[in-house]
Amino acid sequence: MTDQGRRPEVRDAARIVVKIGSSSLTTAAGGLDPHRVQRLADVLAASRSAGVELVLVSSGAIAAGLVPLRLPRRPRDLATQQAAASVGQGMLMARYTQAFGQHAITVGQVLLTAEDVVRRAHYRNAQRTLYRLLALGVLPVVNENDTVATEEIRFGDNDRLAALVAHLVRADLLLLLSDVDGLYDAKPGRPAARRVEEVADVDQLRSIQLGKAGTAGLGTGGMATKVEAAGIATGAGIPVVLAAADQAAAALAGEPVGTLFRPTGARPTSRLFWLAHASTPRGRLQLDPGAVQAVVDRRSSLLPAGITAVEGSFTAGDPVDLVAGNGEIVARGLVNFDAAELPELLGCHTTDLASRLGPAYAREVVHRDDLVLLRPAGRGGRST
Repeated sequence: MTDQGRRPEVRDAARIVVKIGSSSLTTAAGGLDPHRVQRLADVLAASRSAGVELVLVSSGAIAAGLVPLRLPRRPRDLATQQAAASVGQGMLMARYTQAFGQHAITVGQVLLTAEDVVRRAHYRNAQRTLYRLLALGVLPVVNENDTVATEEIRFGDNDRLAALVAHLVRADLLLLLSDVDGLYDAKPGRPAARRVEEVADVDQLRSIQLGKAGTAGLGTGGMATKVEAAGIATGAGIPVVLAAADQAAAALAGEPVGTLFRPTGARPTSRLFWLAHASTPRGRLQLDPGAVQAVVDRRSSLLPAGITAVEGSFTAGDPVDLVAGNGEIVARGLVNFDAAELPELLGCHTTDLASRLGPAYAREVVHRDDLVLLRPAGRGGRST
């Protein structure tokens, strides 16, 4: 295929995050399939030889642990999942070490929990580690640390983890490899189902996420999480290709396989991306209509006068959600006051607060530089 026929988003990508799921690495019986692992390694090694930096986000640890533990199926309880992951993660890395070793490529294991991206300091540590591995010529293999994750704090699916990693390493492309060869406008397998070749803008992506584009298969086979991950990545300026695992070589060559999600937003700073997608809000601030308009449409800071209620227990510097009267979360920001301080300030102007309580209170509750919109100006839905 000539360069003219290749996707420029892929052709020009110097750093790519590739995510592969358990079903693309295992046998029908549930254990790791060494042939599938080797084929993936061969494809990624070819891209490395062409000068592309790669990060692999790989599921498969729990699945790999089923056979040695004589478990007939993936366990439902968290403790047994963690035990299977403990056994399987070493087996998974051993397979990758062997497969990539045939191409003289060193791999490095990076296990992350949601806590590692929820906490800002941990987020930056993970970022530094990944950058250093890439600088040393290592191919990082990233997975969720299932052995210590909890039901309350976990990614739940490596698609979202891959989108966060793509921003962490400032990737030029995110490739999601699945057992389905793209996004369909109906449940795959139905006679009328057609593959969506390209998702071009935020309106089309939002209609898919809201189920208004005839995506009957959105909730099956993990497709919902893949579309969500595509939304996170494309909103941060990173194009996404969703393709079948056996199309990996063609997808990395830029051939028009699978579904291409074009960027829908500009690449934000790591801090604002963390705030939007990786932070855990510690409370909620209810806004009056005027404050919603000021924050969303005019990109203004949030002042005490526009807040009608405070929920949660938080301290200054914590992330909080800013909520409209109808319950919609319109923004998230880092608050400048403790939750206990705010009730006395609600509805008051900063000049009055300064004269009554002192100059320390003549400031924004959330400064616009510490705020990220989750709803675009004048529109519904989420955006960064």
